[in-house]
This record gives sequence, C-alpha cells and structure tokens, in this order.
Amino acid sequence: MNSTQMNATQIHINDVHKVFKSNERDVVALKGINLEIPEGQFVCLLGPSGCGKSTLLNAIAGFSLPSSGSITANKQTVQAPGPDRGMVFQEYALFPWMTVEKNIAFGLEIKGSDKNTIEPIVSKLLDKLGLTEFRQRFPKDLSGGMRQRVAIARVLALDSPIMLMDEPFGALDALTRRNLQDELLRIWSELGKTVIFVTHSIEEAIYLADRIIVMTYRPGTVKRDILVDLPRLRDPASAEFNTLKRELGQLVMEEQQRHHQSEMMAAVD
Repeated sequence: MNSTQMNATQIHINDVHKVFKSNERDVVALKGINLEIPEGQFVCLLGPSGCGKSTLLNAIAGFSLPSSGSITANKQTVQAPGPDRGMVFQEYALFPWMTVEKNIAFGLEIKGSDKNTIEPIVSKLLDKLGLTEFRQRFPKDLSGGMRQRVAIARVLALDSPIMLMDEPFGALDALTRRNLQDELLRIWSELGKTVIFVTHSIEEAIYLADRIIVMTYRPGTVKRDILVDLPRLRDPASAEFNTLKRELGQLVMEEQQRHHQSEMMAAVD
C-alpha cells in the first residue's frame, strides 16, 4: 500500500448526484458517488466516454456543483472554484497574447502578489519544467507538449495542494505523452500534491496512479476502486502491469458494451 493512503482525507465526496436538465429529458450524469481521497494520493478516474469522469472532476473543481450530495476539499464544502484546487485542461487554456512567463505569473498577479514574490517562483518553475529558454515565447510558438508544461507550471505557481487534470496529455503524441507523464510523476513525488487525473487510457492510469476509480457508463457510479500495488517507475512490459491492464480492460469493455446497447435501444425508441 502506498504511504499516501495512510494520510488524512483531503477530499470527501458524499452521495453525489448530478442531473443535467433539458426540455426533452433529464440526463443523470452521476449517481451516488462516494469517495474519500487522502492527502498526497494520485488518483485516476477511468472509464469510457459518457461515464461522468469530467463531470465529477468539474464538481470537485467547483465549476459545476452537484445536484445533490456534497463535496468537501481541505475540510471546506466546495461551492465554487478556489485557489486550493488547480485545474489543468486538455486544451491548455493559455492566454495567446501573453508570453510563457506572463502566463505562469498570471494567477499570482490576480492574487495581488508583488513582483519580488512572483519572479523567483516563475523562474524556479521555468527551470523545473525545462521552459527557461522559452520564457519570452508566445503559446503559438510552442509545441503541444510545451504548452501543456506551461499550463502545469501555471497551476504549480499558485501552490494549490490539489491538482485536477482533465485528460491533459490526450492530444499529444506517444513520446511526448510519456515524457510529460514522467515529468508529472517527478513533480508529484517532490511536492506531495494530491492529484485527480481523468483519462480514458488504461495504460496511462496504471503508469501514473496510486489508485484507479473505474466508473460505469451513464449514470456514472463507482464500478471498481483499485489500489495499484506496483513499484515505481512502472514497466508497461512487465507481467504484473499487463495482468492489471487486462483486468481493467475487461471492466471498461463491459461499460462500453452497455453504452452501445443503450444507444441501440435509444435508436429503436
């Protein structure tokens, strides 16, 4: 068992339901989610499209609150986005008119930090993420991997104890993706952040996570809660890795089949 699993609960998700209202029919996106996430744990939310992974992440972030139930983070009820929860999106969400260093400094400037505080934080992060020589570049001049490094640095600048990541490496090529996975693991190990990471990649979930939450197709519930008891750094070619990969593949495939059956029934109706 990973040592982080012995830490105090940092995020508590209590009987969370989420319903999206519409004129045609209501859509139940989440149903009865109950989770406790300890401080410092790396958790992956895994499942097929439509299982509510991003909906749950957005609820934890405070972007879209539950229809019922509650979420607490750092002993405070989540009612809105807050500086204790940093969000990294798949689309990078950088300001195109700002340089790399200005993008990283943005949150600190909004907080009202002075220049003498901001400059060393930004310089340290530029160095940590291999961005120093790109500090005066604009996002359009960077590769996808570099843009995502900037997005991660911007969250780290605020020193949020919780990092929420919504398929941040999904649009990257395989080599860049693996490099950023290793970079993220290094940062997580050094800084002790709590990470909740949404992915549809089984291999990525096993490579990164202390714990994998497999979600069902809509309405999203917890199908399986699995502790990943493999040593780091993990070898995707190892027998243990692939045994877990087959187990998770079967769980996800069951939900994909449920998805297809649901679509076929809807088409008949």
